[in-house]
Amino acid sequence: MPLIDLRRAIGSPPQTTMRGHLRTLTQTGVVAGRRQSEFPGYRDYELTDSGRELWAVAEVLRAWLATAPEGPVLLGSVASKSAIKALVEGWDTNVIRALVARPLSLTELSDLISGISYPSLERRLGAMRLAGQIEKTAGRGGGTPYSVTGWLRRAIAPLAAAARWERLNVSPRTAPIRRLDIEAAFLLVAPLLSLPSHLSGSCRFAVEVEGGRGKRLAGILATVGEGRVISCAAGLQGHAGAWASGSASAWLRAVIDYPTDALEIGGDQQLTRALLDSLHHELVGVRHYRRSLRT
Repeated sequence: MPLIDLRRAIGSPPQTTMRGHLRTLTQTGVVAGRRQSEFPGYRDYELTDSGRELWAVAEVLRAWLATAPEGPVLLGSVASKSAIKALVEGWDTNVIRALVARPLSLTELSDLISGISYPSLERRLGAMRLAGQIEKTAGRGGGTPYSVTGWLRRAIAPLAAAARWERLNVSPRTAPIRRLDIEAAFLLVAPLLSLPSHLSGSCRFAVEVEGGRGKRLAGILATVGEGRVISCAAGLQGHAGAWASGSASAWLRAVIDYPTDALEIGGDQQLTRALLDSLHHELVGVRHYRRSLRT
């Protein structure tokens, strides 16, 4: 549509603001401008294939916001922007990675995380608590410990969708997926997983990450008892009767779209596939596992 119609459709923001957003979206490859041959100087704007894929990311984000603890949050609202900002800052600063291991107080977090001032860390924790992403837990003495909420655990869905979009569309400008990202993602989701009660055993999830000396593996070892994840540890040490391994791109595709053909699956495949199915179901909301697989 032409710029004037586009401005009208989104509430008539200032023209300079509108042009700034369009410039950013065009440079990112999300929107393309097309000159009108009959009116030189005028442009129509349309979504590119990359833009349509980004809209799919927005739909995953919208679904996550709809399950907020205090009731659905509308995408684009002030509350949604605050929640997204709190989530991204908590992830980028490793606050989430630290809290998923165990509840920690502000002082303990400050001791663990370098490069962030105490007041800045306090502000981030306050924003995450206000958004319903962390909550106070019973104290162990000095300080008030905070733990992650179920809503924060499910935030891996929009984070994964966004990471995949970045890798497919703006890879040269995208920060690499780190070992801490891999561990935090799996540790957050693991307590949500539910399997048929007859399944038990241990399973290793391994992801290829780029390191200073080439590719290496990062992930977790999960132990399942009677259909529930009873323990989950960062790292790949320990015996595993089942496993799934692959690149970060293969894992992102498996989690979001569920085709697992790009993953290497071994050992107790029934346990592995049930875990992968539950992982996809809890984050995206579609269950593929067939109980007819039961032996």
